[in-house]
Amino acid sequence: MSGNKDSILPPLEWLFDQYPPLPAAISDWLMELGSMTCRFERHCTRVHIELQRECFLTRDQLGEEAEYLPDSPRYWLREIVLLGDNQPWLLGRTVIPQETLTGPEQVLVDLGTQPLGRYLFNSGNMTRDYIHIGRQNALWARRSRLRLAGKPLLLTELFLPASPLYV
Repeated sequence: MSGNKDSILPPLEWLFDQYPPLPAAISDWLMELGSMTCRFERHCTRVHIELQRECFLTRDQLGEEAEYLPDSPRYWLREIVLLGDNQPWLLGRTVIPQETLTGPEQVLVDLGTQPLGRYLFNSGNMTRDYIHIGRQNALWARRSRLRLAGKPLLLTELFLPASPLYV
């Protein structure tokens, strides 16, 4: 289990290799390599986010997320609810080491209500190290370490019941 006591995300169970194969339709969503924002836009008229929290954290405040990111004096945290046609579809938590926030990536602290995916997938210099699959009861989650110009950030997404992933 993982969790951060102040996070909008509930504790998640990361499955790694001990879980039976995922149903194809679920796997197709969870292993999406492109922008989840763009994928959601194919299932509704309007995607938008509601910003829940933005702030700097110390490594001690990250919990188990710290093992997936380099040591840094502080980390930018952004938590959001992504909505499709005003229905909550996803909870998102992004943790970014201070060193990633240099050069053009400084804009990550000023995204406001712009979905992170719109910036990441338009930057032209984004790569993904991995996707971990997780669960929270009947809900599916994924965690990815992404790199912008080689600099890491950690993105965790929990798919809510109204999400098209479950249709």
